[in-house]
This record gives sequence, C-alpha cells and structure tokens, in this order.
Amino acid sequence: MNKILLIIQREYVTRVRKKAFLIMMFAVPLLLAGMTALIAYVAKDNNQITKPQIVKVIDESHLFEGKLKNAKNIQFIPTNEPIEKAKQELKDNEDLSVLLISKDYAHKPVQFFSKKKPSFTLTGEVENQMNEIASTNTMLANHIDTALLNQAKKNRVNVSAMEVTEAGTKDANVGASMGVGIACAILIYMSLFIYGAQVMRGVIEEKTSRIIEVIISSVKPFQLMLGKIIGVGLVGLTQFTAWIVLSIIATKFAGNNSSSGIMGALQTLQTIPVGYVLGCFLFYFITGYLLYSALFAAVGSAVDSETETQQFMFPITLPLLFTYILSVSVLFQAPDSPLAVWLSIIPFTAPVAMMVRIPFGGVPDWQLGLSMFMMVVGFLFTTYVAARIYRVGILMYGKKASFKELSKWFFYKE
Repeated sequence: MNKILLIIQREYVTRVRKKAFLIMMFAVPLLLAGMTALIAYVAKDNNQITKPQIVKVIDESHLFEGKLKNAKNIQFIPTNEPIEKAKQELKDNEDLSVLLISKDYAHKPVQFFSKKKPSFTLTGEVENQMNEIASTNTMLANHIDTALLNQAKKNRVNVSAMEVTEAGTKDANVGASMGVGIACAILIYMSLFIYGAQVMRGVIEEKTSRIIEVIISSVKPFQLMLGKIIGVGLVGLTQFTAWIVLSIIATKFAGNNSSSGIMGALQTLQTIPVGYVLGCFLFYFITGYLLYSALFAAVGSAVDSETETQQFMFPITLPLLFTYILSVSVLFQAPDSPLAVWLSIIPFTAPVAMMVRIPFGGVPDWQLGLSMFMMVVGFLFTTYVAARIYRVGILMYGKKASFKELSKWFFYKE
C-alpha cells in the first residue's frame, strides 16, 4: 500500500508543479469570464455584428408591392428594372441583394440573388414576411376578415412548466435543465479523454525510456498502474475543483459588470439541485475515469509509440463517442426514454447518459443505484482485464501488438 501511495504522490506532485497545469488552472476561468462578457455585449447590441442589407424587390406578380416591411438591418426597395441589370449591380456591392417574385410564385420558387451566400436571418425574414402576405392575400380573396383574425392571433397562450414534488410545486425550468445536462455530458466526455490520454502517454513515455524496467524491480505492475491512474485522477479533480470555484467567481464578476441578463440566467440555475447534480457528477467522473483510464493504461503498455494507439483506441472510445452524440442531439429531448435508461445503466455509456438525465430530475432511485453499482463493477472488471494485459505489455518491446496478441497476454500465468 505504501508503494502505491508513493506512486500516487509522484504522479500528482510532478503534474501539478508543471507550468502548463498552473496556467490552464487560471486561464480557463478567465476565458470563461471573457466569453461571458462577450456574449453579454453581443446580446446587448447585436446590430454591430450584422451588416445592413438592401434588398431590391422585383415583383412580377404585383401582389407583394409595398407590403414587405423593413426589418432590423434589412431595407426593402421596390424596383421595376430588368433582372439582368439588377444582377449586374450585385458584382460591386456585397450589401445588396435582389428578390425576384415571379407571376406564378406559388408553383415557381422565389429567387433570392446576392454576391455571397445570404445568412439564414436574411432569407428567413424574407420568407416569413412573404408567407404572411400570401396568407393575407388568400384570406382577402375569400372575403375573410383579416383584421379580426389578426386580433385573434394576439391572444397568445403561454405555457409555464411546473413540477409537482412532495414539498409542493415549483418551476420546472426545462431550459436550465437541458443546458446543465448537456454541459455535464460535454465535461464528462472531454475529461475522460483528456485525463485518460494522460495516463496512456505517461505509460508510453516510461516504457520507451526503459525507466519502467527499473520501477518494476521495486513494485508490482498492478501497483504501478493503479498508482498512476489514481495520481492522474487526483490531478483532474484538483483542476476541476479550481475551475469550478474560479469560474463561479469570474462569471459572477463578469455578470455584475456587464449585463443583468447574465445574472438572470444564473438565477434560473437555482431551480436545479446543484448539490445533488455536483455529487453525481463527481461520482461519474471518478468511476468513469477509473474505468476508461485502466483501458488507456493497457493500450499504452501494448504499444511503443503514440502513433500505434489508434487501432486500440477507436473500439474503446466508440461507446463514449456514440453516447455523446446521442446526448447532444436526442437524449436531452427524452431523458426518460428506454434508450436513455439503458445507456445510463451500461458502464461504458453511463457517465455521459446519466449526467444528461439527472438535471431533469425524476430518475428513479433504483435506476441511479443500479447505474452506480454497475459503474463500480465495470471499473473493477476493466481494471482486472487491464492489469492482466499491462503486466506483460509493459515489458514488451519491438513487437507490434494486435487484439489476438492482447488476448494471449491476458491468459499468461504469473
């Protein structure tokens, strides 16, 4: 046990003393504060980043004349000039566009010409206004009172999502839950790769420099692997803790000095059980890291250089990548679906999938308990498998490993 503690101490102290560690520890919160201030500035005055656009309207149908209204940074100018002449003017003016509305606009696409690809904001505004005008024209042609209809449209219904709990009702705040869930999934995904890769690189460096031969004479391969994994993991926890504390301070400072909207956004997070989410995040970060870093250590012991790791890395990281893609596209829309439930229980996918579900609440205790139990079992299993490969691979040189070779190493006797 003392040998493992010495290895942990060495890995931890060596890494936290590096300038890169200290720089990143303070740089990330500062970058977050700067990004927050920039977002607040842009949100406050987004006119400065959108160039004014002039749209010449050639209306062959004469049904939209004078009905297109100028919008933010968009000015509509009716014209009767030929389309070819209008298109010639585009060559010398990037801020000019031409809208051609044919007589049979309902069956022939309306054409929008510009020197560069137009933005979605511009084409979307044109399309929305034209659809509104076309609908109004149709209703007038059928003697429908459009004024009464427009009045009826003003009576909009706002739905406020409320969550019923044993303590009473509270604001569900689905947007905040979605944001926190996706943020946690991204952080877990990135951290498992970053710190797992550090373990793998450390193993490769010691193996290629032949230092490992000296170390193995004093400690068992399993002790070395476990000490390296825990040491790097503690470095990750230290960095995360520093980032969380400094980011809260920096973001709050930026919010107080830039925009009240940022503070309003932070207040919405109060509807999220921060302590519960943070506790689960730490558990899944630790167990997920231990699970994947053991496999990364086995990969590092099986190769002689980092360029040879690709054939082993892809199968290992594929479940994590698959879940990450689903998390930011599908799972947050249905956090209680059968797919989300199963992905949050399987150890290789649970760290990402469960962190998407937890901020939404409603995860049954038995599912959370089963998921945590499976994460512990998964870590123990992968550590056992990785240790069997590590003890042989760490002393193998010059031989290109394959999955078949790794399976042989697993069954080698002590």
